[in-house]
Amino acid sequence: MKFHIPIIALVICSLGRPAIAEPQFISRTEALHHSHIYTGGWEHFVGGGVAIFDCNDDSLPDLFVAGGTNPATLLVNISDGDISFTPAEITQMIAVTGAYPIDIDSDGIVDLMVLRNGENQLLRGHGGCTFSDATQDFNLPSDNRWSTAFSATWEPDRDLPTLAIGNYVDLTDPNGPFGTCDTNWLIRGEGQTYDPPIALDPGFCPLSMLISDWQRTHNPMLRISNDRQYYVRDGSEQMWTLVPLRALDAADGWPLKQIWGMGIASRDISGNGMPDVMLTSMGDQVLMRNDGAQFTAVPYATGTYAQRPFTGDDGRPSTGWHAEFGDIDNDGLADLFIAKGNVDQMPGLAMQDPNNLLMQNADGTFAEAAGIAGIATTDRARGAGIADLNDDGKLDIVVVNRRAPLEVWQNTSPDAGNWIAVDPRQSGVNIYAIGAFIELRSADGRQTIERTIGGGHVSGSLIPLHFGIGKNTEAEIRVIWPDGETTPWETVTANQTVTITRATN
Repeated sequence: MKFHIPIIALVICSLGRPAIAEPQFISRTEALHHSHIYTGGWEHFVGGGVAIFDCNDDSLPDLFVAGGTNPATLLVNISDGDISFTPAEITQMIAVTGAYPIDIDSDGIVDLMVLRNGENQLLRGHGGCTFSDATQDFNLPSDNRWSTAFSATWEPDRDLPTLAIGNYVDLTDPNGPFGTCDTNWLIRGEGQTYDPPIALDPGFCPLSMLISDWQRTHNPMLRISNDRQYYVRDGSEQMWTLVPLRALDAADGWPLKQIWGMGIASRDISGNGMPDVMLTSMGDQVLMRNDGAQFTAVPYATGTYAQRPFTGDDGRPSTGWHAEFGDIDNDGLADLFIAKGNVDQMPGLAMQDPNNLLMQNADGTFAEAAGIAGIATTDRARGAGIADLNDDGKLDIVVVNRRAPLEVWQNTSPDAGNWIAVDPRQSGVNIYAIGAFIELRSADGRQTIERTIGGGHVSGSLIPLHFGIGKNTEAEIRVIWPDGETTPWETVTANQTVTITRATN
C-alpha cells in the first residue's frame, strides 16, 4: 500500500470554489474559569490530550483534558454566544496522558477511555456529566504501562467494541529507554466483558492509532504511527488487518516507512471518497493520498509539509503533534490544523514553533493562515481538537500545551459559508455508528467523512460531523452504515445539525 499521486489529482471537485473568508479567531482562554496546564517530566514529554464530547445532552461540546502530573479536568460548556466553560467535579485522576469518547455499552450516553502513564481507566457516563470507574466491570487490563495511543471499532456480531491500546516505552526495562518499546494491545469483548488482551507484537512506541475502512471494503484495518526516537532503527509505521490479525509487510504492498510519528489525521481531501491520511512527525508533516489500494505522499508543492516554523527566525525543523481536518471557513474544502512544539529542549529542533492552520485552496494546495488568524502561538502544543463549541456553525480550536495554559480559540471569521452537521445513529450496538461513511453532495461536488474513534495525538471527539457547503443553501446527504447498507440521498437545508437514525435488530 504505497502511494503515488500527481498534483492534479488533488484538484478533483475543487475547481470553481473560491475561498469565502479569511480566517479569524479570538482567544477565549479566560472564559475557561480554570487555568489548566499539562505538566510533568520525561514521563510526560508526550501526551497531553483532550476529549471533546457532549456529557450533558445540551448539544454543546464539553472537554476532558489530560493533566500529566496535574489532575485531569472536566470542563462543561456553558456558551451563550461567546464560548465559556465551567469546571465540573470528577474523580481526581493524575498521570493522564489523553482520552477518547466512546459509548462502550451502547446505552446512548458517552463514556471515556482515559489513557494514563499507569493503569488506564474506563469512565462510564451516567448523564449530567457524571461518571464512575468501570474498568474492572469490563475486565480491562489493570497493568501500569505508559499508554499513548487508542482506537476502537465494532466488529460484526460483537456487543462490545474492539479496542486497540498503544503502549509507549517500557519503563520497567533496565536497558531503556532507547530500543525498549512496549507491547501494544488488541482487546476483544465476549458478551458484556472483555477477554484478556492480545499482543500486537512487536510494538514500536506508538503515539497515534486509527482503525479505518481505508479501502471501503467493510474490512477495517489498524494504522499505527510510531516514534523513531525510541524504536531507533528496527521499527517502522504499521498497518494491521483485524481478520486475520496480522501486520502487513512489503509482500502486501506495505513499504517500510520510518518517521518520528506523532499523530494521524484522516479525511477525504481529493474527492474520490477514500480517506486520505496526514502523519505528523519531527520535520516533515506528510499528507498521503489514498486511491483505495495505495498511499502516496503528495508533492511538496501541495503546501502541507510544514517542516519548519513559518514565522520567526528559528529555522530548525518543526515537531508536529496533533493534526485534524476541518472546514474552518465553510467553503466546502477541508482545512488542516497542526499543533506544534519542541519535545522539551531538543537542540536540533525549533523551540519557537508556531501551530499551523493550513487553508485549502480551490486548486487543492494549502496556504498557511495561522498568523493572520491570530492563533500562531509558540508554546509546546501537544493534543488539540476542532469543534463548534458555541453552536454558531463555525469550527473553533482547543489546544493543550505542555507546561503552559490550555488554549481555546473562538472562530470569528466574517462571511463564512453555510454548513450542515450530520449525526448518524443506529439502534442496538454501536449506537454512534462508528465506521459509517457520511457523504454530502452539492453543486460544488461531493465530500466524505468517516466516523472513527482514534487518531490525533491522544485526543479525540465524538460529536456531529461538520461539512461546509459554501454559498449553497442546501445539499444532499446519505449514510453508508458500517455493514454497507446505504440510506437514500436526502435533501437538507443549510445551517442545521441533522440526526439520521437507522433501526437495527
